[in-house]
Amino acid sequence: MELNEFLKIMDSGERVIAGSDVHIKMCELSQEALSITMKINNQYHTPKELHQLMCELTSRNLDESFRLFPPFYTDCGKNLKVGKNVFINACCQFQDQGGITIGDGSLIGHHVVMATLNHAQSPKNRGDMYPKPIVIGKNVWVGANVTILPGVTIGDGAIIAAGAVVTRDVPENAIVGGVPARYIKQVDEMD
Repeated sequence: MELNEFLKIMDSGERVIAGSDVHIKMCELSQEALSITMKINNQYHTPKELHQLMCELTSRNLDESFRLFPPFYTDCGKNLKVGKNVFINACCQFQDQGGITIGDGSLIGHHVVMATLNHAQSPKNRGDMYPKPIVIGKNVWVGANVTILPGVTIGDGAIIAAGAVVTRDVPENAIVGGVPARYIKQVDEMD
């Protein structure tokens, strides 16, 4: 299966049957991602070298302004889209098979988990998966130890407080926190 065909299926949100050609491609891409992230995580790299490794991991030309503090973990890399002036801090874990988009100017804190796959509820089909994308808007600040679940969209300018578990969409310029994340207040533009 070609990468473009795989990404089209994953972006459709269709059920992925365990053992299917799509599932086999998922496993193949995971092995490639493991190889590249091992390079990223197990020795020092200059920012330019890290940029090149992330371009290899994502198969995209990332903007020169992109910054990453390793270690970084992902199950795919090929369905990760990153804007300009994005910073990803250390120890993040992205399950991007279902698609993760991070908008320009966004800051991702330490130990952030983004999960884009749910498993079937039925025990007999538990290996089947449902991909749903995560979309992070522009100029979003995701605090340390945040978990963002499948299908969530975070609006431009929002702040996700450290330790939050985001289970539903977050409006623009909102500050949310807690488990599950709840609205706290609007961003103070005068700060």
